[in-house]
Amino acid sequence: MRHRWLLAAAQPERAHSIAAALGASPLLAQCLINRGQPDADQASAFLTPRLRHLADPNHLPNMPAAVDRLWRARQSDEPVVIFGDYDVDGVTATALLLEVLQPLGWRAVSYLPHRLDEGYGLTDEAVDRCLERSPARLLLAVDCGSTTCDTIARLKTRGVDVIVLDHHQVSSPPPPAVALVNPQLAPPGPDNLQQLCSVGLAFKLAHALVKRGRALGCPLAEQFDLRPLLDLVALGTIADMVPLTGENRVLASAGLARINALQRPGLLALKDVARVPGAIGAWEVGFQIAPRLNAAGRLENAKAALDLLLARDPASAEAGARLLDAQNRERQQIERAIAEEVVAAVRARFQPDTDRVIVEGNLLWHVGVVGIVAARVLNEFYRPTLILGGDGYAWRGSGRSIEGFDLAAALRACDDLLLRHGGHAMAAGLTIRPENLPALRERLNRLARQALDLHDLSPPLRLDAVTPLRELTLERVDELQRLEPRGCANPPVQIVVPRVSLRRPPACIGRGQRHIKLWVTDGAATGEAIWWGGAHQPCPEGLFDLACTPQVNSYDGRRTVQLRVLDWRPAEPIECLSSR
Repeated sequence: MRHRWLLAAAQPERAHSIAAALGASPLLAQCLINRGQPDADQASAFLTPRLRHLADPNHLPNMPAAVDRLWRARQSDEPVVIFGDYDVDGVTATALLLEVLQPLGWRAVSYLPHRLDEGYGLTDEAVDRCLERSPARLLLAVDCGSTTCDTIARLKTRGVDVIVLDHHQVSSPPPPAVALVNPQLAPPGPDNLQQLCSVGLAFKLAHALVKRGRALGCPLAEQFDLRPLLDLVALGTIADMVPLTGENRVLASAGLARINALQRPGLLALKDVARVPGAIGAWEVGFQIAPRLNAAGRLENAKAALDLLLARDPASAEAGARLLDAQNRERQQIERAIAEEVVAAVRARFQPDTDRVIVEGNLLWHVGVVGIVAARVLNEFYRPTLILGGDGYAWRGSGRSIEGFDLAAALRACDDLLLRHGGHAMAAGLTIRPENLPALRERLNRLARQALDLHDLSPPLRLDAVTPLRELTLERVDELQRLEPRGCANPPVQIVVPRVSLRRPPACIGRGQRHIKLWVTDGAATGEAIWWGGAHQPCPEGLFDLACTPQVNSYDGRRTVQLRVLDWRPAEPIECLSSR
């Protein structure tokens, strides 16, 4: 067993109360409780997210100051440069702001830095190149800038104001921007504004600008409809893996409905090249649409992704989508080769009891894919992971972390070894001279030994409930779809089916016979289970408890329940399971 099974505490009385109020099953009610919805009113709002539940955008820190400065720019016909980022969150935020500012009368242009030539964020080189191309006295930094004190201070001496619209951790002291709109500065509250990513912040800024325009009697603002922009918000929110609760859940739900209306030529073209057969949900965005939008920024420049989202005619959209699809295939090949090299190297010398952080770098590794490689290495070894690629005198890298280890804070504790760094608890980026890599590895491991014990280094498997096999009917599994869209903080339902055995021998299936089909029974009911990648894992014997995700399998017009295997272990008494 690779995982730590963490079974949510059963709350039968509360679950039955919520179930009765909502006309739902106790299983759905228990899942809602597990997702932080402790009463019927909150659970109902969670199941039926509405745009009217969104908070006033001016509740965000420094939002009024940002709106003031932008409206002054419009009134004086002052050009504005939107300086974005090259991931999906940054690109969708940039596209959204262009589609708001330009129609409302701003002289707005955009600039996306080149990942390989200029690096992440407001580097001096990127900013100078940006302002040479588009001279302006107002720069709107999107999805970056919260730690860029020196560059923003230098721009201030040149008479250039900077508004920062970002969700990453803020430096101390904060950068001297005219307005730092960052939800990390917001006090905790029921709105969960702290969880917004940059495209969500861009939508809130757009809302605040339209509100101010209407108060000023601007005819363009009076007629402006923000709802068609929600498709961009859903793309960036889901791709950036922020919690899909609170405002993010509202924005993602409304945005997915807009995406499936297929009014944006670029998204229709992306759906075609990705071969998405039906509706686009959170999974399709995360694993089919977003990787193609990300590919341009990972290998070259994200402008191709921005142009596709802004495309108005089907022909140019189709050409742009095919370009991104080709770049994504190239990205996959590069990533796969580096990941195999890293995993083999780490596996050869890995010491599970002492290695708490993995830090690997190579001059030849492509810096555009090191973040994805870090995620794959973490998945293999379940350790905080930093992967770096060569970039001349300095190497650039990206890291992913696990629960209990704040990667951005750890990098701040290594500031003397680094040239640049930033990010948040679970993901961060850095630039370092290669000779400092051994010292960084040693210090991060020392910090991790203080923060993590061996128990923390087994991946947790969070389970919602213990459910007998006979209760997993089509009706019940369909009901669980009400929890969509699923993602961070609202994961797929994961349950324990207790005390089952194999009805017949397992069958290897799929390309390379890598997957296993199981038929399990508890004596009263029988079910089909699929264990993806399970061919090289020990198969269960005797009575066992099955951790799984119940799904609906549609084939040849027939719908059946299928269990996706997560893990198994020898059976425990049901009373022991239920009491956890």
